[in-house]
Amino acid sequence: MTTTKAKVVYSPVFTDGAEFRIPTFKLLKQDGSLYKGAKAPDLDKDKALRIYRAMVTTRILDERMLAAQRQGRLSFYMQCTGEEAAVIGSTAALDDADMIMAQYREQGSLVYRGFTIDEFMNQLFGNELDYGKGRQMPVHYGSAKLNYMTISSPLATQIPQATGYAYGQKLKGEGHCTITYFGEGAASEGDFHAALNMAAVHRVPVIFLCRNNGYAISTPAAEQFAADGVAPRAYGYKMDVIRVDGNDILAMHEATKAARSLAVEHNRPVLIEAMSYRLAAHSSSDDPSGYRSKDEEAVWREKDPILRMRLWLESKKWWTEDDEKQLQETMRREVLETMKRAQKRPPPALDTLVSDVYDEVPPALAEQFDSLKAHIRRHPDAYPKSAEHAKGTVKEGGLR
Repeated sequence: MTTTKAKVVYSPVFTDGAEFRIPTFKLLKQDGSLYKGAKAPDLDKDKALRIYRAMVTTRILDERMLAAQRQGRLSFYMQCTGEEAAVIGSTAALDDADMIMAQYREQGSLVYRGFTIDEFMNQLFGNELDYGKGRQMPVHYGSAKLNYMTISSPLATQIPQATGYAYGQKLKGEGHCTITYFGEGAASEGDFHAALNMAAVHRVPVIFLCRNNGYAISTPAAEQFAADGVAPRAYGYKMDVIRVDGNDILAMHEATKAARSLAVEHNRPVLIEAMSYRLAAHSSSDDPSGYRSKDEEAVWREKDPILRMRLWLESKKWWTEDDEKQLQETMRREVLETMKRAQKRPPPALDTLVSDVYDEVPPALAEQFDSLKAHIRRHPDAYPKSAEHAKGTVKEGGLR
């Protein structure tokens, strides 16, 4: 059975979906001017500058931390470079109480919501102030106070989780939604399809935002799917969908603002496909020169979303060359100074390896932990950061 009344035909008729050509929503040209016929967004100066500062801060943080990884000061890093508009423009259109479930390239969302450079550094270096207590890889951020669910490494797991969380928001009826970010590569996972189907059937307030940046690590989009991108898949679930120029900060903000209205006011899930490009490597472990050309990258560098917004701000007399110089100098200094402080902080206490999971540490885990501490005491030179913590003991039933 289908949910709609189908037209009846009397000879075989096949369709391949080619008729579903989805347009791309744009507002802002690369020179900072609006397209002819485009309506200026309702974005005041204070919010526009908050968005721009978040974009620049994210770019500077990414540049400095990749350099730190190359110097051996950090084990791993992933950049948002080139995708700042897709991430920050959409986050800015949400209510700060809306839940964000990110993939691993959405640090700009945290910057916009007020995550401090200190908080970033504590997580990246896994020191005693890290909210995750050193248990996660770098860039696996999380913040309960900023409604940003802690990132997990497995690809696409956050997508069905977002549907479930949004269902809870619907039941509570407090007017909030969930947004989940993922790349077009993650859209090839089964979790993507399960999540969209559940969201459409149960009509939950969730926004699925696909950052189509052209590559799933080294696999180009053309080798991932034969259809017209990810957006047409929404039709299979009778879901609202829009494709947006992901490097256009104004279009991203307006599209997400409209999507949030559909989600919160009408319990209609929405799929947004943001067309962008990953200017950096997939991660610090990747070398993109093996699968794409410098000429291709150069074309997209000309479409830099940060420069595009800066030119728009300058056209409105909201930003100057002096403002730019001051912001760049201030943020570069803050990132470097904060990184030095974070590196000097001690690691989390050793007992955090087994705390927080159970109300009381189970006897078997306590026994394993005692064995670990004994091992460290026997080889303190091999574990200099943990040797001091290894002096205590764990008693059956809990930490002592």
